[in-house]
Amino acid sequence: MTVSASAESSTPVTLTATGILGPAAPADAVVEVFLARTCRNGSVKVIIGDMTKCECDVMVTGANNRLSGREGVDAKLHTAAGEDLRLACRVIAAEQRKTNLQPCPVGTAVETAAFALPAKTLIHVVGPDCRRPNQDEGRRALLKQAYEALFEKLTEKKKIKKLVMPALSMDIFAYPHREGARMMMEIILGWMDSEDGIPIEEFHIVTQEMNFINNLRTIYRECEDQFAGHDSTREFR
Repeated sequence: MTVSASAESSTPVTLTATGILGPAAPADAVVEVFLARTCRNGSVKVIIGDMTKCECDVMVTGANNRLSGREGVDAKLHTAAGEDLRLACRVIAAEQRKTNLQPCPVGTAVETAAFALPAKTLIHVVGPDCRRPNQDEGRRALLKQAYEALFEKLTEKKKIKKLVMPALSMDIFAYPHREGARMMMEIILGWMDSEDGIPIEEFHIVTQEMNFINNLRTIYRECEDQFAGHDSTREFR
């Protein structure tokens, strides 16, 4: 069963007491802070823009289990990175196939060089593909598992000034946007506000999916006081 995201009204909104911004910036904007929260270990920002133009220490891509880079934002990042990234992913895939394993199963992550992307390193994370019935049924657990695989990679690093990533599974993988937006905020903000000494100063979630932004706006209005950290969106206006 294919799951499609529910549409939200695109009616412009004004700045509210919680700091939500509106109207959302055009999808082709390079950088536009939609919302921001300050947590114990650093800041989390949702940005409307083009990931391929975001300079950072660590860039994260929502990969498929073949590491083929053929769809959605992942395809754009592979194109921007150049052929060397595709070759690196083929090497990983070939090694995994030797032991009859998928190149990168759902809920896992691997790391490569970033090549021509404006980042020092690139982490490939495979979230649930909700176009696949078996993954849609367990999507909540699989999405959490994907973020946990990413966090495990990140905690191996000493210090990250800036991380840039998409909202996992919200692009071509068709995860329901409203449910996924809430889970994303709960998981990332909870991790960034933990007492574990997270080595990240700025955690940027970058998207050009305006339907996702509209759904995120709705859940943020409804649940802002339930999320970890405190709203700091006004600092960017």
